[in-house]
Amino acid sequence: MAENHSIQKDCCPMKTKLKSPLPSLDRLLACAEAAARAGGAHALKHAHRRSVIAETFAHDVKLKLDRECQDVAERTIRKHFPRAAILGEEDTVAPVAADVLWIIDPIDGTVNYFHGLPLWCCSVAVQVRECTAAGAVYAPVLDECYTAHRERSSTCNGRPLAVSATHRLKDAVILTGLNKQNDLLDRSIALFHLLSRKTQKLRIMGSAALDICQVAAGRADAFFESGIYLWDAAAAALIVEQAGGRAEIMATGPHHQLRIIASNGRLHAPLRRLIL
Repeated sequence: MAENHSIQKDCCPMKTKLKSPLPSLDRLLACAEAAARAGGAHALKHAHRRSVIAETFAHDVKLKLDRECQDVAERTIRKHFPRAAILGEEDTVAPVAADVLWIIDPIDGTVNYFHGLPLWCCSVAVQVRECTAAGAVYAPVLDECYTAHRERSSTCNGRPLAVSATHRLKDAVILTGLNKQNDLLDRSIALFHLLSRKTQKLRIMGSAALDICQVAAGRADAFFESGIYLWDAAAAALIVEQAGGRAEIMATGPHHQLRIIASNGRLHAPLRRLIL
């Protein structure tokens, strides 16, 4: 993976010179939320079809509903912005370079959804020249919709969010996942073992976007994972930042792959030192 950089760039989308005028942040957020809710609602409505598989992998599954939910979210975006450039998890071809890019994860936590677990969501973000301007993460079973834009604090169902005040790792709940790539699995397990001794609890929940939103809500203190993707984190990273936390991309890889930490800010440096 390439060298690390922070998601908290010194950028202001509304002041960036663009080829055409940018809609207001409120309008972008309203569209992102509508698309996330539409994609998530489609998955929930058709949960009886969750076992219809499009493709299987060693540790994952791709459902026909993944593609359907992305299509639903895309149609919602294009009702507002007909010529929108969109990057979705289900796309096989990258969109043409654009100043404004919509990023969709139609079902984050597909394996959870497939097995009937409630921890899954639909995530939609909009970036302006690679800086996330607005984003929404909707968890239909939980009936929780997390939202933020660059000039507004994060909310869940309209209620303001704030990260936790935990400042010691030994008191912290850390959410994570295991990278099951052959060359990285041993390192992931070693890190899991190390942090299980350094923290109060370590948890694997199965949905990176929803995990990061739990940090924004103060229910967990930090999240880290290798081998996730831009669509997993684009909206949620902004949500944790606008709730007073910090999100950092530690490394990037091919096909929009990321290694990321999201924290309440207070635990960022000590956690980072342990997982480097």
